[in-house]
Amino acid sequence: MHGVWLTAFSPVDWLALVWFLACWFGYGWVVEHGPGGTMRGLLGASHWFREEWGRQMLRREVRVADSGLIGNLMQNVSFYANTTIYVIAGLLALLGTMDKLIDVASDLPFARHVSRELWEVKLILLLLVFVVAYFKFTWALRQFNMLSILIGAAPPPGEGTEEDAQRFAKVNSLAGDEFNRGIRAYYFGLAAVFWFVQPWAFAAVTTLIVLVLYRRDFMSQTYAAMRR
Repeated sequence: MHGVWLTAFSPVDWLALVWFLACWFGYGWVVEHGPGGTMRGLLGASHWFREEWGRQMLRREVRVADSGLIGNLMQNVSFYANTTIYVIAGLLALLGTMDKLIDVASDLPFARHVSRELWEVKLILLLLVFVVAYFKFTWALRQFNMLSILIGAAPPPGEGTEEDAQRFAKVNSLAGDEFNRGIRAYYFGLAAVFWFVQPWAFAAVTTLIVLVLYRRDFMSQTYAAMRR
């Protein structure tokens, strides 16, 4: 079966798939590490404000607002995690109706005829993208849960140290980074859909996704407002 899948790939399909994986993982590395191994763009700016949040939280006697903010973050992450489960279930259902999917897609403009094996590979790739997103969202949810525990265990006002604030900010940033990775997987999942139409469309939309993400992370008005 693996040999059949490999022979079903055309050179253009291979090129588009390699470009997709390089853009997905490469862009994530650039955003999270960047030159000198430091976070850049909105991620870096957000981490600075998380550090300040930790310092302000340690000064407050009543930390209900901090708990409420963490609860709001957890609610947003939980929404995406639940939504991803439905997406995965739908894709698994499509695996059982492959023939109908091929018939519908064959009527799309610019669609080309490919083997059933290649269709299975395309659908499995899309499924894997959303499985990755689900793991990212659930891990982010657990980390935000740990963050709420840190708030409960925070020392009284005036007794906290910079180390306590840094610990709070670190866990907060780790959870936020996992959430961002899940959202990024959604973006590239949209690009993977276009592989069902044409490999060139797949590669083009992947490039467009990178440009959109780059603009929002490094050139948006939000980043300009948060940049120190």
